[in-house]
Amino acid sequence: MSATFSSQRFSIAPMLDWTDRHCRYFHRQLTGETLLYTEMVTTGAIIHGKGDYLAYSEAEQPLALQLGGSDPAALAQCAKLAEQRGYNEVNLNVGCPSDRVQNGRFGACLMAEATLVADCIKAMRDVVSIPVTVKTRIGIDDLDSYEFLTDFVGTVAERGNCDTFIIHARKAWLSGLSPKENREIPPLDYPRVYQLKRDFPHLTMAINGGVKTLEEAKVHLQHLDGVMMGREAYQNPGLLADVDRELFGRETLKVDTVAVVRSMYPYIETELAKGTWLGHITRHMLGLFQGIPGARQWRRHLSENAHKPGAGISVVEAALKLVADKIPQEA
Repeated sequence: MSATFSSQRFSIAPMLDWTDRHCRYFHRQLTGETLLYTEMVTTGAIIHGKGDYLAYSEAEQPLALQLGGSDPAALAQCAKLAEQRGYNEVNLNVGCPSDRVQNGRFGACLMAEATLVADCIKAMRDVVSIPVTVKTRIGIDDLDSYEFLTDFVGTVAERGNCDTFIIHARKAWLSGLSPKENREIPPLDYPRVYQLKRDFPHLTMAINGGVKTLEEAKVHLQHLDGVMMGREAYQNPGLLADVDRELFGRETLKVDTVAVVRSMYPYIETELAKGTWLGHITRHMLGLFQGIPGARQWRRHLSENAHKPGAGISVVEAALKLVADKIPQEA
C-alpha cells in the first residue's frame, strides 16, 4: 500500500454472491493497491459451519473480512480468527437491508442500536491489532435525520473506539424494498457524507454508492479519505486497470487486459484440478472488455461454453481471440 494514502483510499465493496475468492483473485491482477473485501460472512457460519469460510489466496492481499453479526463475543472470536489467518481488516456490516439479515439481527437494522454496535466494535478491537471498521448507511426508515446519523457515528466512535466508517450515501428501507431496490431507489446524498467528515475530521471516512468512474472517485476524494466502488467495479472491471496510476500515484505501465486474462491461466488450471467449474471463475471476467469491439462475442463464448463439463483454458483462449485483435494498441 502506498505509504502516503489511507488503506481506505479505494476499495471494492463486499457483494454477496459476487466478490468471492475467484473474483478477488481476478481483481488483484488488475490493481495491486485497491483494498478488496470478502462477501459478508456471518459469525455463525465461521463458528459453526462445516466449510472454511475464511479461506483465501495470499495473492488477494490486501484483503478485509466483512462480518455479519450482533453478538460481541462471537464477533470478537471471529475477528481473532481473521487476524490469525492474515486478514488486513475486519469490517462490521451495518448496511445490508435484506429480510434474512434482519432476522439474524444484523445489517442495517443495527443502525437503530448504536450502543450495541459500539459494544461489538469494542469487543473486536479489544482482541485484535488490525483495523476494525464499520460499513453503514446514512439512515434507516424514518430514522433518517442528520442528527440521527451523527449520534450513531459519535456513539460508535466514542464508545466503540471506532476510527473508520464506510458510508453508503443512501438510507435503507427495512421493509417494502428489496435489497436491489434499496441500492437504487433511496436517493444518494453525497453532501451529507461530506458534512459528516467535516463534523468528525479525526475519523477516517470513505463513501460508497453510485460511483461509476475514477473521475467521480477523484471528486469524492477532495472531501473524504476514501471511495468504495461496488457494482461498476464488478460489471466493468477494466476500469480497475487504471486505479493504481490514477488514484495511488503509482508510476506503472498501462495494464494489458489481454495479458491479465492469460495471467489467470495458472490459477484456473489449479482450480480446475480441484474440481472447480470454469464458469465459476470466468463469470467474474465477463465485463473485462466493456466498450471494446468483440466484447459481446467474448461474453457470449464464455457464457455458452464455460459451464460445460470438461471446459478448460482452451475455452478462455478461444473467447480471447474474438476480442484481442480489436483492442487498440498504445503507440
